[in-house]
Amino acid sequence: MLYEALKQRANPIRVAASGTGWMGSGFAAQMAHVPGMELSVIIDPDLDKAHAAFLATGLAASDVVASADVGTAMDAIRQGKHVITTDAAMAAQLDAIDVMTDVTPSPASGAETAYQAIQHGKDVVLINIEADVTVGRILKKLAADAGVLYSVSSGDEPGCLMELVEYVKLLGFEPIVIGKGKNNPLNPAATPDTVAEAAGRANKDAYQTASYVDGSKTMFEMTCAANATGCVPMQRGMVGPEATQATITEIFSLKEDGGLAPHPGVVDFVQGTSMAGGVFVTVRVTDDRIANDLKYLKVGNGRYSTFFRPYHLWFIEAPISIAEAVLFRKKTLVPLDKPVADVLTIAKRDLQPGDKLDDFGGYTFRGLMDTAAAFSAENSLPAGLAPGAEIIRPVTKGSTITWDDVCLDESSTVVKLRRQQDKLT
Repeated sequence: MLYEALKQRANPIRVAASGTGWMGSGFAAQMAHVPGMELSVIIDPDLDKAHAAFLATGLAASDVVASADVGTAMDAIRQGKHVITTDAAMAAQLDAIDVMTDVTPSPASGAETAYQAIQHGKDVVLINIEADVTVGRILKKLAADAGVLYSVSSGDEPGCLMELVEYVKLLGFEPIVIGKGKNNPLNPAATPDTVAEAAGRANKDAYQTASYVDGSKTMFEMTCAANATGCVPMQRGMVGPEATQATITEIFSLKEDGGLAPHPGVVDFVQGTSMAGGVFVTVRVTDDRIANDLKYLKVGNGRYSTFFRPYHLWFIEAPISIAEAVLFRKKTLVPLDKPVADVLTIAKRDLQPGDKLDDFGGYTFRGLMDTAAAFSAENSLPAGLAPGAEIIRPVTKGSTITWDDVCLDESSTVVKLRRQQDKLT
């Protein structure tokens, strides 16, 4: 249905996207192949990178126009050209644009892109789970007030997991544990230095790679999933046991049946190569006939079953969510009205006044998931606000960095939105 709907469109769904890093350039590459959709605008502080991202899709240099002016940009799109700009607000004002997205791991970039889109009556489908974890609830409210759609896309683990949760619930199964298979062994002390060789082999940014290894990325991903489903972590940082497809069902059955789960509705992750890159939902099956059939089909042990999707394709499959949002008003993932979890900011080393926190996967902090109640009790600085924050009080290695320990840029959109979000009841 979606494919045919896109093929039959007289005009393509026109998308404006922020970001030209590995994710953003990959999204541009994929969008060049999707029928009935067009990446019309790329937003990035570095216009050379934005230009290169478009040229890499096969466009000629004459097909790409740099502009900070609405009229000039609209004229270019009407002529079948593509626009690059540094200004998300300008892109949001273009009548030709149907929907906006952010394809970065930056909460600041995602917040700015989404806010400008909503302010100018555009739908938002983020490929940026860090922004959703940091300010997703207020973006959801602002979008509803403006009569536009706010969603997080599929492709990253939270969106894929949300689809799998919906699948098992539609079949009448009770989710016990939802989660992901981590792509690499957890090392909370990882820095760009410790992962430099691996990052170089994969042609990836060392900070980004370290954010995977130190667990920060996983903490954001599972917090995003938790706040959309109501599932809670069993403990700070989750458990993260070693598991395979053969053992996961036993591991994540309820404690009363020999597993780790204290109650239904838990979020966690597993380590080991068997499930790396996938998402899973372990369910309890109460119907004897169905339980036996699932066991025969090699999905479970009779009392419990684990449904496993062995991959996520990130920005490659994100266009599907964007198209469904525009055509069918479908929201892949949105946070609940009240948070159940958040990501604390934990010092990776001793910090002194004047130190600046760097970025996810860096040398100064890492993210760690816990319940919303525990997060609030410690007055933790949201990890999504940590990049660029200045330390104003000494913080010891391993301690939670609090709001009182930092000075933030109060003029930034992401800080303003977070302060508004924290006032929501």
